Amino acid sequence: MWEVIRRWFDPREMRSVGSRPDYRFSLANERTFLAWLRTGLALIAGGLAAAQFLPPLPVTHLREVIAIALLLLGGAVAVRAVDHWARTERAIRLGEELPASRFPAVLALCVALGALLLVIAVLARALG
Repeated sequence: MWEVIRRWFDPREMRSVGSRPDYRFSLANERTFLAWLRTGLALIAGGLAAAQFLPPLPVTHLREVIAIALLLLGGAVAVRAVDHWARTERAIRLGEELPASRFPAVLALCVALGALLLVIAVLARALG
C-alpha cells in the first residue's frame, strides 16, 4: 500500500517506467483526474451544505447521516481519482491497456441512492 501511495507523490517514479508518451494523452489523463477531483469537491460541499442548511428531517439524525455519507463519498472520490490517474499514466507510458474500473458505476449508484433517500425524506416531511 505504501508503495502505491509513494508513486502518487514521486514524479521521478512515474517517469522512470516505459517511454515518454505523446503529451496529449498525459494531458487528457490529467483533465480526467481534475474532473474527478471536482466531483469529489462537489460531494464534500454538498455534505457541508447538508450539515449546515438542511432542516431537521423526520427521521432522527438523517441530516447528519446524509452529510457524513456525502463527505465520505467525496473523500473516496478524491483518493480514487489520484489512484486512477497514476495507474492510467503508468499504463500509457508502458503501452499497456488502460486500467478498467467499476468505480464510476459504484459512484453513480451511490449518488442515485442518495437522491432517492432525499426524495423520500422530502416527501415524508411534506406529508408528515
